[in-house]
Amino acid sequence: MIEQTISPTTHDLGQFEVRRVLPKRERTMVGPFIFVDEFGPGQLDIGTGMDVRPHPHINLATVTWLFEGAINHRDSLGTFSTIRPGQVNLMTAGRGIVHSERSPAEERATGPRLYGMQTWLALPDGREEIAPAFEAVKDLPIVEDSCAKAIVIMGELWGKRAPTTTYADTIYAEIVLAPGGSLPIEISADERAVMLVGGEASVDGQALGLYELSVLAPGRNMSLSSENGGRIMLLGGEAFSSPRHAWWNFVSSSRDRIRQAREDWDAGRFPKVPGDEDEWIPLPDRPNTSTD
Repeated sequence: MIEQTISPTTHDLGQFEVRRVLPKRERTMVGPFIFVDEFGPGQLDIGTGMDVRPHPHINLATVTWLFEGAINHRDSLGTFSTIRPGQVNLMTAGRGIVHSERSPAEERATGPRLYGMQTWLALPDGREEIAPAFEAVKDLPIVEDSCAKAIVIMGELWGKRAPTTTYADTIYAEIVLAPGGSLPIEISADERAVMLVGGEASVDGQALGLYELSVLAPGRNMSLSSENGGRIMLLGGEAFSSPRHAWWNFVSSSRDRIRQAREDWDAGRFPKVPGDEDEWIPLPDRPNTSTD
């Protein structure tokens, strides 16, 4: 049973679109997930690429997952990592981190493909100010049969646990159903949602809208199925007992902490990104992301 349906806010970036389903006025979180973007599929022109200049985060962890393409990640810890399909990049901001995301040179030479997910996880009480960290995980468990394949990106699903670090109870998976395929959605989290990102699918006979976030009723086993084939993201985890605030790239349980982060970025007090020191995104007057 679908408890709530959230339509995306779409941002047209010219050669591809970004669709945001969280945070929204009607709902800010599903488990620890406080920000959910789907982007593409898109084909960029030869010689161009995605260039997200250095920008800061606090009190959250970013999760990047690609269906197609590649992205170079650099951060203020000195990390360099090329994200490709099948690899999850988890960047823990904690007390503060800065990173950039850009298309690799070899992608620009042929015209980059961009299709994937960017999500943020709020860090739980008592762990918001942990040390920043980064990990890239490739060896992820796969659950599959002749008509269904699921990659467990975070947490435990269908009896298999991903090695990806979790700070609160978290579930996250990519599910690809062939025509006639189905997969059970078990009672494995306080809060769960699915997002159809390609093709078609339904939950217990209720059709999913493309790029909509469908929040599932708690405490019930359900079945995800597709007549013609589809790609679906499953996400959720433990419900937070205290609220989180979001403003631009900052998430925290404290508005004062967000205010301090804004002042620190504006004053240049965050660390630089080695290898990408010359550019940055200035503090906006009115950010696209805000829960207040």
